[in-house]
Amino acid sequence: MLDRFSSPPAGAAAGDTLTEVLLGLRLDGVDYGRCELSTPWSVAFPPQRAARFHFVSRGGAWLRTASSDWMRLDPGDAVLLPRGSFHVIASEADVPTVDIDSLARVPVADDVYLVQGPSPAASGDAPHVMFCGSMRFNLDPLHPLVAMMPDVMRAGELARRDPTVPALLEAMEREVALDRIGACGILARLADVLAATIIRAWVECACGDATGWIAAVRCPQVGKVLAAIHADPERDWPVPVLAGLMGASRSRFADAFTRTVGESPAKYVVKVKMFQARRWIAQEGMRIAVAAHRLGYDSEASFSRAFKRIVGHPPSQARAEHLQARRAPSTPDPVKPAAAGRSPSTGPSAQWSAGR
Repeated sequence: MLDRFSSPPAGAAAGDTLTEVLLGLRLDGVDYGRCELSTPWSVAFPPQRAARFHFVSRGGAWLRTASSDWMRLDPGDAVLLPRGSFHVIASEADVPTVDIDSLARVPVADDVYLVQGPSPAASGDAPHVMFCGSMRFNLDPLHPLVAMMPDVMRAGELARRDPTVPALLEAMEREVALDRIGACGILARLADVLAATIIRAWVECACGDATGWIAAVRCPQVGKVLAAIHADPERDWPVPVLAGLMGASRSRFADAFTRTVGESPAKYVVKVKMFQARRWIAQEGMRIAVAAHRLGYDSEASFSRAFKRIVGHPPSQARAEHLQARRAPSTPDPVKPAAAGRSPSTGPSAQWSAGR
């Protein structure tokens, strides 16, 4: 979780508002599995709300998303797909693809799965080994910080800027190589830390010259206002109160906020409230009327209108998502028919194992 591993760098100001916002960001593991793949192989991962994480231990792989060309992943590479977008990982680019959901999964621990596919093909080569998992943000996918992240965040690209990254990659590689008792449980915790570190390194290093929301958070005047809104989304935030935090008149504050953030203070506050509401309703199962009351709405109807305007669907749909997840907690979101682009009837020789 980022709040455990995101202490400000040495020399950072105590009131660093970006750090204050990051303190509220949490990333928790949902499930993990160790994957042994006999070449040739190709696996499609359907889109989902949870983030995806992959660590390549042996053999290397190629990764492609719907918006990018194939990229090479060498042994020791790790990638985080923060929005859980559709992607394919393969030994070679031209191998027919099988959907990951077609492989049977058997839970062997609270968050570790044994997933078995077709029997490995006869081959003299050692199987490729990957450690894959799903992770959940406590932030809405529409949150500005999550929306600004690239589709694929590569640990290797950030390792040169953050010495913590290669140390974590080496620790994961040792756990996979030794294959000791409880290795997958330790790998799962290391993956949580590595994913959080990747995000921190991206914010601190790769976004040094960022514009938009991160630049707004770093602004000494506007940043403290954004940090306050995100720290307490349940509070009523009228413009005079926000202007007081900035130490400016209402008109000067509204102008500075809109110019820096790109939208009015009132619209931004409503957006943050709806992000919080969707997490309460879709992930925690809160009743719609309770969420409306906690966020200061006089009626469920007015809350529902605001929710649909910001999120794109009514809160009843978010509530249905929670109920569906409770009925089938291990079932990922269905893949879009046009996403895979290949027939699932043929695919890799694959076996996922949770380690001994």
